Amino acid sequence: MTKEYDFTQDWFHWAIPVWTQIKPIVKERKSFLEIGSFEGRSAVWTIENMMDDNSELTCIDTWEGSEEHVNGELTDAENKFDANIKIATDKHLNRVVHKLKGDSYTALAKLITPVKAEYDFIYIDGSHIARDVLTDACMAFPLLKTGGVMVFDDYLWGEARDALHRPKIAIDSFTTIHAEKIQWLHLGSQLVIRKI
Repeated sequence: MTKEYDFTQDWFHWAIPVWTQIKPIVKERKSFLEIGSFEGRSAVWTIENMMDDNSELTCIDTWEGSEEHVNGELTDAENKFDANIKIATDKHLNRVVHKLKGDSYTALAKLITPVKAEYDFIYIDGSHIARDVLTDACMAFPLLKTGGVMVFDDYLWGEARDALHRPKIAIDSFTTIHAEKIQWLHLGSQLVIRKI
């Protein structure tokens, strides 16, 4: 990404090799969903490297942060997101971004009804609290097309928090329950599955 973007944190660069490898597996690249957008670094990379022309990305975030954001990382994050997305979409005029501000539960409910949206690629990187991660996964999975790819961030997150405040237990529960409907593609800091 060029210097024209304004990012204060880089929590994504290490994911780029994984996403580059899974890109060919995403057969259609027309509809993307991202839960947790912060300043837009992963969204910008998606716009520039994953999306085809005439495709859409929906970004969900409260831009209020969560329990681990105590060092002011969220200061002006929404304004930076807006500005970064504008730069990226100005360069790629046929790639559209929809911003849904609010908690993921409410935003996903809007995408489920009255006409269910469908996505080729879903990235779950919102709250790290296990119950929130499980809710995001369970609500988002029916929106994923058969053959579509879902990425969970921070699977091996090493923060010194108890299990209920890390994504892993929720992701393990989700993948166990849906074992007959998923294929594992990658296991590391991110867990990547395909819906079968």
